[in-house]
Amino acid sequence: MSFRILVTNDDGIHSAGINALESALREIGEVFVVAPESEMSAASHSLTISRPLRIRQVGERRWTVDGTPTDCVTLAINKIIPPELRPHLCASGINHGSNLGDDATYSGTVAGAMEAAILGVPALAFSLTSNNDEDFTEAARVAREIALKVLEEGLPQGTLLNVNIPIGKPLGVRITKQGLKNARPIIYEHTDPRGKPYYWIGEERNGYYREGNTDFEAVEEGYVSITPMKSDLTDYKAFEALKSWDRLIV
Repeated sequence: MSFRILVTNDDGIHSAGINALESALREIGEVFVVAPESEMSAASHSLTISRPLRIRQVGERRWTVDGTPTDCVTLAINKIIPPELRPHLCASGINHGSNLGDDATYSGTVAGAMEAAILGVPALAFSLTSNNDEDFTEAARVAREIALKVLEEGLPQGTLLNVNIPIGKPLGVRITKQGLKNARPIIYEHTDPRGKPYYWIGEERNGYYREGNTDFEAVEEGYVSITPMKSDLTDYKAFEALKSWDRLIV
């Protein structure tokens, strides 16, 4: 069977990470690339509905969209790729920098994979846990192996895997839970040349909470972290705790 793979990202179609991922996945299947024309980091799961979107073909089975990763995946599966060539897998990344813990909720990389999972396509989000290292050779190799395993064995319906890869050769793979970072936002206020204030959102980090078997801990110890995720945001512990509210009269 010939596998078909959709590749997207949030760093833009010209990023080193997506080029490495595309090359690695071409070894195991037919690859379609649909990615933002420019960087869309931290776009989360946003969908563009306030303006039209433009698709531009930039190569054989390669397109850009002037929108978010979610836009790219939506258009790829429902418009760009013919129905008879529907992909067997969506791979998003390789992101420049980690998407660990709470950061996964902001991530355009994870959101691209999430949209594919919602649309019924098994999905993977890949991130290299360094903002400075441009060598994606080992990360691309890991991505290829994980993608091949999913193509051969499948995933539960609606599930995506958030994969964070440490720098260098990993010691192995761990299936992890999403961790919780210890951080607070910092707002930087400046003044533009016209005397009007503008703001830049930053963050002060103080590590993460050590809960055992989190994505943070796996990567810190040199392992590839694989966290299964779904679009279902239900807090099932709270669901049970709040069941008595069914009797609440409003």
